Amino acid sequence: MIDISKIPLDKKLYLFEVDDVLIPKKDYLLQIYYLFAQFVEFTEGKTMATDMVSFMKDVYLEKGEDAVYEMTSERFSFSNDYKENFERLMVNGHLPLKLYLFNEIKLLFASILERGSSIAILTKGNPALQLNKVKHIDWQGFDKNVKIYFIDELSFRNIEPFSYIASENQITESDLIFIQDN
Repeated sequence: MIDISKIPLDKKLYLFEVDDVLIPKKDYLLQIYYLFAQFVEFTEGKTMATDMVSFMKDVYLEKGEDAVYEMTSERFSFSNDYKENFERLMVNGHLPLKLYLFNEIKLLFASILERGSSIAILTKGNPALQLNKVKHIDWQGFDKNVKIYFIDELSFRNIEPFSYIASENQITESDLIFIQDN
């Protein structure tokens, strides 16, 4: 979580990363793990979803998200045929629960909007995955006129994100700030 007390309030545009800035990334991942475990349990016809979700959570917390699928397939002895389903769920899964903004972020958003400044998202990673996260956030009305920019998409097109965003919003680069997790 970021320390919002260190964010200057004199900018015209505030760009926010999604993961661990707006929402806890783990809240998204754990729901995907739940969906995947339910899918495997149904497909295999074995009661294993509860144990699988618990295992996946432990692996994520101890070894990181990159280790989750391989260790889970090994532990629960299912074929690698499920990898595509796992990856598809990761990008397109419809979450059972909303993702909630950090309380500090809601306070910061209110302060930014009171001052007449704008809020946008600048996020790194697979654009489809990041957009799926954004779609599941309970914005509580803060999402009005929020633009979303994808670092990977801009970089692929050889566009420097900050100058592009400043130009598109008719401000200088010094009028914007990017808030990301350390």
